[in-house]
Formats: sequence, C-alpha cells, structure tokens
Amino acid sequence: MRIIQSRTFEKRVRRFRKQEKAILDRQVRRIAKNPSIGREKRGELRGVFVHKFKIHATQHLLSYRMADADTLELIMIGPHENYYRDLTTYLKTGR
Repeated sequence: MRIIQSRTFEKRVRRFRKQEKAILDRQVRRIAKNPSIGREKRGELRGVFVHKFKIHATQHLLSYRMADADTLELIMIGPHENYYRDLTTYLKTGR
C-alpha cells in the first residue's frame, strides 16, 4: 500500500519528538493493514476516517482517506481541541 501525506500532516509531524514519531508510525502501520480501523465521518467530512490514539497522556486524532484502492492519504493529526473545525476548513480550502 502506498501512503501519502498532506502538507499539513507533514508540518505537524515535524514538531514531534523521536518517541512520538515511533508511536505515530505504529498507528499508521495499523491503519495501512486495516483501513477501516477508524470511524468514518458523516456530512461534510464524508469519506474521511478518524483514528484516535494516545501519545503519552494526550489523545490525538489522525484523519485519513483512501485516495484509491491502493493509496492511503494521511490528512491531519492533532489533539481534539478544534480538530474537526480545522479539518473541515482544510478540506474546503485545500490548505
């Protein structure tokens, strides 16, 4: 499976420490094995899946979608606060 990252996802991951990136990598591998692990959203976010996991004590949300049958697109990662607002804005504007 091919995995691509949005620019927003890349920018946020750059701020992660080495241990946090290792946790994130494990979660991305889990998603690649089973893309239905996250919950599919409804309404404006239809077609986007969100997977929740913890890094240390903070719950993070990772949004992704299947670009095609063999490509996984990682859209955004972050804590819950204002996450869905930012995700909706990103999907509407592409930034």
